[in-house]
Amino acid sequence: MSNITLPDLPYAKDALEPHISAETLEYHHDKHHAAYVNKLNELLPGSGLEDKTLPEIIKATAKDDSKQTMFNQAAQVWNHTFYWNCMTPTNGGGEPTGDLKAKIEEDFGSYDKFREEFKNAATSQFGSGWAWLVADKVGGKLSIAKTANADTPLAHDQVAVLTCDVWEHAYYIDYRNRRPDYVDTFLDKLVNWDYANAKYKGQDAGVEE
Repeated sequence: MSNITLPDLPYAKDALEPHISAETLEYHHDKHHAAYVNKLNELLPGSGLEDKTLPEIIKATAKDDSKQTMFNQAAQVWNHTFYWNCMTPTNGGGEPTGDLKAKIEEDFGSYDKFREEFKNAATSQFGSGWAWLVADKVGGKLSIAKTANADTPLAHDQVAVLTCDVWEHAYYIDYRNRRPDYVDTFLDKLVNWDYANAKYKGQDAGVEE
């Protein structure tokens, strides 16, 4: 029987300071993320999905209204794990690197244009949700997406490359209602381009697909 576990953060809770506080990560990871894991494990017995992986659970429940609660928990477990890995305490943010740099310039025209579109998606998402850099599975074309609540690119057969969590609990302790400032800091100081490159290339970088 599958037992979904809460992954450790890929860095210490104070490692992203002063940009994101240890207090935020304590609540966000240890409370919110943990609660999704615990709820999902409560829902799995008797569902017929007990032996499935997390991505399989997400895909099996995404379009089934009777399993909306399970989808929400599973997708939020996956989204959060992905988000933690999208940030790094070392040389984060700014211009992209590697193959992804050239691909962003090809598909958006420039990094500045990508940054503008990503920030707009993150700041214009009404209520809770996520901003994503995604790639088509065929051809690899990059685009910006935003999803509400727990929705995730896995439910839409897209490859997630980068995400910014814009639920209020991701930033309210540190930024209050200043979501644009939080998004600027994420892009300029925190993005883990090594991780994004690995996801774009289809490598296993810590989050199962």
